[in-house]
Amino acid sequence: MEFELAAATPAKDRRVRRSRAALIQAAIALVTERGTAAIPISDIASAADVSRQLVYQHFGDRDALLLEGALDLARTGLLPRFAEASAEGRERALAMTRHFAEHRVFYRAMLNSSSAHALTKALGGLILPVNRRAVEAHFAEGHDPQQLDDLAVFITGGGAAFINAWVTDAEDPLDPEDLADRLIGLLGIITAAVRQTAASDVPVLKKETDR
Repeated sequence: MEFELAAATPAKDRRVRRSRAALIQAAIALVTERGTAAIPISDIASAADVSRQLVYQHFGDRDALLLEGALDLARTGLLPRFAEASAEGRERALAMTRHFAEHRVFYRAMLNSSSAHALTKALGGLILPVNRRAVEAHFAEGHDPQQLDDLAVFITGGGAAFINAWVTDAEDPLDPEDLADRLIGLLGIITAAVRQTAASDVPVLKKETDR
């Protein structure tokens, strides 16, 4: 009997993973198709060929499902592009702008929904470690780690606001190359300002010396 229960657990886990994956894919597809996040749970369940109860069981509600769909899209579509891109800033900026342009309809619908704040925060959590490593690589020597982390948070939040406005308001078709160049231009200004400040007497991004 114990053997039968142990053998049944992996099969159940596989079914759970398949159901979750089907719901996530259905949610992304329907939001993209209709251009709105106001998709009835029954429609998502039907498209995934599962019961409505499974939506609540796996995600709790529709907003949680849609948010998980957005995160899954970013994890599978954006983060691998970051990994493949060189450390050179423009390639990573272009990987990001191309991803959001490719999935513009979905992200625009999400950013125009009640999930906008949660989406921005969750995506920021995925991007922040990448930006933190980039900031540390540029300013590792002689700088206060806390202020380096603050700078990474600042860049992540500012970049999110910039991209959100582009996704929701810019005219079609989106131009990923243009936005990548604009982002790199802004980062260049920030980098120059930080280095100039660090070289001055103002103790910003510099380790504190003896008081």
